[in-house]
Amino acid sequence: MRAARLHEFTDDMSEALSIDEIDRPEVTRSDEIVVEIEGAGWCQTDNHIVEGMWQEYAPIDLPQTLGHENAGTVADVGSEVTVVEEGDQVLCHPVMTCGTCRSCRLGEDMYCDELSFPGLTTEGGFAEYLLTNERAVVPLEGVDPVDIAPHADAGITAYHAAKKAVEELVPGDYAVLVGIGGLGHIGLQAVDSMSAARTIAVDVKDEALSLAEDLGADYTINPTEEDVPEVVDDITDGVGATQTLDFVGSDETTGMGPDLLAAGGDHHVVGYGGHVHEPSQTLVDGEMSFRGTLVGEYTELQELVSLVEQGEMHLETSEYDLSEINTVAERLEHREIEGRAVIVP
Repeated sequence: MRAARLHEFTDDMSEALSIDEIDRPEVTRSDEIVVEIEGAGWCQTDNHIVEGMWQEYAPIDLPQTLGHENAGTVADVGSEVTVVEEGDQVLCHPVMTCGTCRSCRLGEDMYCDELSFPGLTTEGGFAEYLLTNERAVVPLEGVDPVDIAPHADAGITAYHAAKKAVEELVPGDYAVLVGIGGLGHIGLQAVDSMSAARTIAVDVKDEALSLAEDLGADYTINPTEEDVPEVVDDITDGVGATQTLDFVGSDETTGMGPDLLAAGGDHHVVGYGGHVHEPSQTLVDGEMSFRGTLVGEYTELQELVSLVEQGEMHLETSEYDLSEINTVAERLEHREIEGRAVIVP
């Protein structure tokens, strides 16, 4: 089968992956599933993997097939699989988990002791077929796998952050969402669908702010034209936002955190690549928190799929052939892709 594989780490996205012929995966365990990939979303994390940024956290043996936002049709199942059968369409949670460790029993999929992450620690979905397991697949009802594939990571990550944020939001509160791109436009809809808080969308691109308005943002701010903390202060009558969801995660955006938040507020770091540089006294005085976001739970992906099936979640996507994968990587590196790019093998 064809697969897009990383052979060496590089900063040059134009030649990041090569299209290789490799063996199609086969079921060897009773709980395994082979999925024929119909759509696989390209993620900013894929760029970071290509750059070698993940080596410190999850060492990768090269060559490796990337791709962790995967959806398609079940092609083969192990002898004990009961959740799906051949021919069913599924969305794949990004990780395969054991189900028996304490984290799994608590529902914390991302903390599994035996976690496998396609496209990072095992072969991913930028290929014609993917090997996963029964615990990872969410059956789909009347949803095109190509349309929903990016929700496997981008969607669930944004939803996971939004779900934590809305636990602290009540009517009259404000939530700031920084970066209305591939994750942010999903997070905005999730906050809007699960809370009565008013939303403030922040982005340097007018197109992104226009999308935010279309998706229901109450206010929009372009940092190249206005001072974000000042505008947020004006909007909230000097109180500040209860929650900030940062889908950029740069030094600049995390640096705004204390200036945007009301006392006791949270700055959710969803995008990454930058650093948090704050005196400890800043956190103490405002009793604020920086909270990280690591994908999300399987049950949250089920909830997100339900929102999609109910028509509550719009996803901006563009489709590309597997042969165009380096073009996608390069365009995303230059922030030239609106929403999410989906690779169709």
